[in-house]
Amino acid sequence: MSLPADRLPTVLVTGFEPFNGAALNPSAELVRRLTELGHPDCRIVGDVLPVSFANAPGLLAAAIDAHHPDIVVMLGLAENRHAITPERVALNLADASIADNDGAQPTDAPLEPHGPAARFTLLPVKHIADAISQAGIPAEVSLSAGTYVCNAVMYAALGIAEQRAAARAEVVSGEDDVTLRVGFIHVPATPQLGGDPRFTLDELERGIRIAITTIIDQRR
Repeated sequence: MSLPADRLPTVLVTGFEPFNGAALNPSAELVRRLTELGHPDCRIVGDVLPVSFANAPGLLAAAIDAHHPDIVVMLGLAENRHAITPERVALNLADASIADNDGAQPTDAPLEPHGPAARFTLLPVKHIADAISQAGIPAEVSLSAGTYVCNAVMYAALGIAEQRAAARAEVVSGEDDVTLRVGFIHVPATPQLGGDPRFTLDELERGIRIAITTIIDQRR
């Protein structure tokens, strides 16, 4: 039985603008599709972030403050991968092999000088990968989100979730789980970018929809 609209969880889905000279970024196209078409199990809100070490984490934090999501699913492009890959770990490290869209190219720099070395996803990554794979779409868990802007926003979002959890530490035991679920999923390149022809935007959308359903089911 479906829940009333006012009781559906809110899912913030983010992607990134094109970068490194590309004309498009499938993660941004997926955000637009999901936002326009919706999802029967949740209320989707979307935001496309700049490929910017300086600005993307702050804009993500602002989107979380504005929309008050229950779940945050961040999407990014991993051009050389051949599967949809939910990420386990965000590292406290910015080490860019190419410049971001502001021209910044940090090397061996901490994202937060006093932050933990790593933060772990709050999404059920194995369940997500299994569910997508069972639908016939290649998917596998990835250990790390890398050290580019994707990793920076994942690290920042997990930090926000940690802060909120700490603020709720004295909530009476037994109340509904109000933990902010946060994680990152990389998608492979679409054929327009020279990627595997299996990964049309339709197939990637189907995979991310399955991921969202899986997260919601695990949260219940």
